[in-house]
Amino acid sequence: MGSVVTPPGKVRVATAQFYSHTDVPANLELCSKYIHEAAQVGAQLIVLPENANRCRSDFSSRSVAFSLCEDLDGAFVTGLRSLAKELGIMIVAGVDMKGEKAPDVHIGQVLIGADGELLHVHYKTVFWDYEYTLFVPGSKELEVIETPIGKIGMLMCADGIVPEVPRILALKGADMLCNSLNSRGPDELRVHEPLRAIENHVWMIASNTVSGPEDAYPWTGGSQIVSPKGVVMACAGETDYKMVFADIEPKSAFPKILGGGIGELASFRRPDLYDELLKDVDQHVVAKMYGPVPNDAPKIPLTVATLQLSWYHSTMWTITRALGQIAYSASRGSQLGVFPELFCFRRGEVEKDPAAAAAFSRDVLEQIRKAAAAASLWVVVSLVEQSEGCFYSTAYLISDQGETAETYRKIHLGETEKRWATPGHEFKVVQTPIGAIGLMLGNEIWLPEMTRILSLRGAEVVAHPCDWDRIEAATMAAVERTEENRTHLISCARTDNPANFGSQIVLADRFRPGQCIALMRYPTAIWSRTGFEENIFYELDLQDSHSKVQGFHLDPLATRQPKLYEIMVQRDTQ
Repeated sequence: MGSVVTPPGKVRVATAQFYSHTDVPANLELCSKYIHEAAQVGAQLIVLPENANRCRSDFSSRSVAFSLCEDLDGAFVTGLRSLAKELGIMIVAGVDMKGEKAPDVHIGQVLIGADGELLHVHYKTVFWDYEYTLFVPGSKELEVIETPIGKIGMLMCADGIVPEVPRILALKGADMLCNSLNSRGPDELRVHEPLRAIENHVWMIASNTVSGPEDAYPWTGGSQIVSPKGVVMACAGETDYKMVFADIEPKSAFPKILGGGIGELASFRRPDLYDELLKDVDQHVVAKMYGPVPNDAPKIPLTVATLQLSWYHSTMWTITRALGQIAYSASRGSQLGVFPELFCFRRGEVEKDPAAAAAFSRDVLEQIRKAAAAASLWVVVSLVEQSEGCFYSTAYLISDQGETAETYRKIHLGETEKRWATPGHEFKVVQTPIGAIGLMLGNEIWLPEMTRILSLRGAEVVAHPCDWDRIEAATMAAVERTEENRTHLISCARTDNPANFGSQIVLADRFRPGQCIALMRYPTAIWSRTGFEENIFYELDLQDSHSKVQGFHLDPLATRQPKLYEIMVQRDTQ
């Protein structure tokens, strides 16, 4: 049917964006328009927004919503099925649906084959805020559907605000994720969609509502098709009704090589250590932090500093500057300073001679202990540790008395690190007089499981010595780790990092009524310039990490559904 030929080995897919009003037949006509456009350009699949059947402007209660929602054999779904069969195109569309009994209603998403057959129905498992007052979350096992064009995983909007749903679908073998959204948040276009594609190495085909009534925030559009490497193949922009398409190669979702020296996702992950992700939501330390913080909750201040530098001119100069930064940050009122990842070594030096690096690290650690004690400053420093014939990439938490309060041996190792380091086996969250501090190193920022576990253990702040491997590690992954956990994150980067990006602090951004929707979902980031010693000094309020809600209802930790996550701890996945 299409007038444009798809290149061999590739699949042409499309996404469309619009606003659905209350007139369901008119909405079906609008969907038909974009489905016809997609078929005309030779697309084999088109993705349409969430609740493409009708807007929810008059859903005043669950019972009203039930009366206005669709049945699978109703006119809207059967209309889409007829179009699919007539045009020979697969369709994914969001449809608000009646449940099995009144007044239950679900936020549904249908996958219709090119022959008009209904292949799958997904019920949204995570809701955005007000949706919890109207709809019933999906709770059935997440599935990947094998189709003639590839293996499709389905998710909807807030399903991608949390990391679990996209990860499960990727582990189950999805080539592509079809994401139907109804979002007013700028974070979908800028963070969620491209990041979920990158960190799971899958294609993302996202369709969002756009424009709408001028009653509050506009629906942000940004419908796009993103490659497993985060390349935007097509984007419909943020303002207009539009259909766009691109040619994708589903098979390129495997093998899942994440790049940046990380290697294959399966060997980077440590599912043998993730069992606590399956515990009931009330069995974690963080359970006492669920929900909003009372308005009269006292502030819990913690002044932190990024101690940004890396090997420069000579080893002696580098250590001198590190000790100077400890003293200077203390003079600025800091209580906790974080150094970059392996900052005192030249590139390749550790791998070349890990024994020498470990011996040097012992001397550096002793000097930093003395400096921390003299300055009364808590310090996180990344060094090489040798123990019983093994070498570790280790983060040391040094107390303001100069004592080693905790050590964290990096659990997730990239390709280069595996040449010299042994992986650790224990996540670390340390209860200290200045707060609950979680420890993370380098490219572990790419693993949502890492920060999720630290947050479940009650971390109020995560200290992250790093060496950004690419710009998205800072602007997407680090921001998302805070957004999906509402935990402060301090990332201190080497000045010579490959991304050429500075250190960064991402704030938990406690929800307050009247807050801009962007900050409800897309936390504030503060960063320094790179290439030279520039510190960030900032007073965090740890009370913000005790406010786990985004809005009035969505708590991304308390609304988790661990019974769906079994595959996340399985060692043998695709």
